[in-house]
Amino acid sequence: MIYTKLAQLDRYKGISGPMDTAIDYLAGADLTKLKMGRNDVDGDQVYINRFDYTTMPENGAAWEGHKYYADIHVVLEGEEKIGVTNASSLKAGAYDEAGDFIPYDGPVDSWVTMRPGDILVVFPEDVHMVKVQLHGASDVKKAVFKVRV
Repeated sequence: MIYTKLAQLDRYKGISGPMDTAIDYLAGADLTKLKMGRNDVDGDQVYINRFDYTTMPENGAAWEGHKYYADIHVVLEGEEKIGVTNASSLKAGAYDEAGDFIPYDGPVDSWVTMRPGDILVVFPEDVHMVKVQLHGASDVKKAVFKVRV
């Protein structure tokens, strides 16, 4: 997991070619102009999912994990908190290959606060619980980079 500010994200270049592509794109793009849904950057190596939602109480949120993709979470408007726990500490459900999605069950080890300017990078071992209220319900506009690792 990497939790940082957009201004410091450049220091994480060198992890992989697709991660560098995502970081370079993020540094120069106006993410508010993305269309809703999938936006290709480099085919299946790097793409962006753009969506909006209203945050919810923790008891309504669900875990998600991935086998092949790291996620770079970027809040454009609003605020949320995201729970993160190492996959080895949780119980995994059935893997959905089409969506590269694994549901999990178990407790949250760490919470991070996400507002515009904050960046959270979660790798396949970093199971995450998104869309959780920070200080009550918040309307969130968000972009999530999907980076093949």
